[in-house]
Amino acid sequence: MDDLIAHPDGIHALDSGYERPQLAAIHLVVEEGRVAIVDTGTTASVPRVLPALARLGVAPEAVAWVMLTHIHLDHAGGAGSLMCALPAAKLLVHPRGIRHMVDPSKLWEGTAAVYGPERAFALYGRLVGVDPDRIVPATDGLEVRLGERVFRVLDTPGHALHHVCIWDDRARAFFTGDTFGLSYRELDVGGRPSVLPTTTPTQFDPAAMHASIDRMLDYMPSAMYLTHFSRVTEVERLAADMHRLIDTMVAVARAARGDGVARHIEILAGLEELVREEAERQGWTLPEAELFELLRNDLDLNAQGLGVWLDRARVSEAVPT
Repeated sequence: MDDLIAHPDGIHALDSGYERPQLAAIHLVVEEGRVAIVDTGTTASVPRVLPALARLGVAPEAVAWVMLTHIHLDHAGGAGSLMCALPAAKLLVHPRGIRHMVDPSKLWEGTAAVYGPERAFALYGRLVGVDPDRIVPATDGLEVRLGERVFRVLDTPGHALHHVCIWDDRARAFFTGDTFGLSYRELDVGGRPSVLPTTTPTQFDPAAMHASIDRMLDYMPSAMYLTHFSRVTEVERLAADMHRLIDTMVAVARAARGDGVARHIEILAGLEELVREEAERQGWTLPEAELFELLRNDLDLNAQGLGVWLDRARVSEAVPT
């Protein structure tokens, strides 16, 4: 399997090597001999990037932008190490993420709290800070250029408060990070993709996610480039599925009783039933055991995130207006 996939409009998806093949993509955009990189994968992904640039016939000095959709470590963990290898690049990141890119210690602590320290280090390695003089705040509406190619930043909360999606005017497409969900190629049916929302801790907000999806649809994109995993078309159909599944996941969380581990198990069981129903709806062909092995980590993180959201929602609903 080639780990560098060519898409239209000078866009290439590099497999970041995160956990398994085609789980997470680093997107390389080549325009007039210059490059923009969207998301970096983990520290362990960095050695894959320089050979990929060489295969594309461009030097590290040709990389003008490293653009982060958000600062979760499967998307941004390699940013500091990669910036060390790209002397001319600027780092574009949501204003909420800047301090964590300069000093990633708090980012590490949050990740270790979710995964446990040993697994977190095995997944993400050592984090390296970025020189603040090389960072550009990814404010809503900001436009940056790669030659004559224009990218526009959209603030897109829902998955995280520090999330942006990046509009590529040349490709008429968005780089969506996690806002447009996950779309694993193992679930394609005759080339027809599916999506699943990601409600990862700790900032999932269903109303904001719905609004962010609709905001992107206003651009009438021809394609979406997801970090997990790369290019999908049929955008309106997939957006409708995202809206439906977000609401279903929220209903699963609200139906759960109890607290702590017991509630987590109940939410997880509800998500597993949702996956069974979606498998039938979409015609997925993977045997059930393989399907749940493929989605095991995602479902557990989604259940965690839904629990955090539910606690926050109940506190908000209890406050008198």
